[in-house]
Amino acid sequence: MSVRPAAVAGTFYEADADNLRAGVLALLDAAPPPRGPRPEALVVPHAGYIYSGATAARAFRRLQPWAADIRRVVLLGPAHRVPLRGMAVAAADAFATPLGQVPVDGDWRARALSMEGIGQSGEAHRLEHSLEVQLPFLQSVLGDFSLLPLLVGLCPREVVARAVDALWGGPETLVVVSTDLSHFHGYADARERDARTIARIIAGDTGLSGHDACGAHALNGLLRSARAAALEVELIDACNSGDTAGDRQRVVGYGAFELH
Repeated sequence: MSVRPAAVAGTFYEADADNLRAGVLALLDAAPPPRGPRPEALVVPHAGYIYSGATAARAFRRLQPWAADIRRVVLLGPAHRVPLRGMAVAAADAFATPLGQVPVDGDWRARALSMEGIGQSGEAHRLEHSLEVQLPFLQSVLGDFSLLPLLVGLCPREVVARAVDALWGGPETLVVVSTDLSHFHGYADARERDARTIARIIAGDTGLSGHDACGAHALNGLLRSARAAALEVELIDACNSGDTAGDRQRVVGYGAFELH
């Protein structure tokens, strides 16, 4: 079995398993208790935990009442390191974090590879952080689950939407899109830009660009999917790096959303 090792442990989050587990549980415990209907899909940020971990934790905590029912996670995010056209599943059979290994769902990968626009690339996934940083949260909340890791490059939203609908599955499957919002604007400007983007996401706008959100292609596809069209989009939390651990001259925006 081939394992994709953790690439950003020690930079984006703690490399020591005990410290990582304690840190993630502390972020989850600090989030508001779960309420409302079961999340069918989540949109979460993917920066270092000191920047966006609290916002991500507010989304992942909402899964706790249904954790035993969720056995598969379809995880989509942008490729930051390798130029990518279309979408790419990982070649590895499992993803490792300091908390253990998460198996890749082989049947779901085969299903994905039969679809338009989806190929396989170990190189695109090798150093990519956008999917990896979600795994310790998912491991802490769900326990055992299988993963379909899907990086989304330049790809029409209709193609992504068809893949999302085909891979969503039933109540055993959770869809997670990993994206940050605006990048490297001043604090006040970023807040205004992100407020407009948040309103568009809630309204189901599928015309987002990379200037709005780095994971725009995955997010547009999710919002364009037939399954998502029947769901309500709720903002869980939003902030930027100027609110957490960064200066306010060049900030990155973060938002967490639930579809139910």
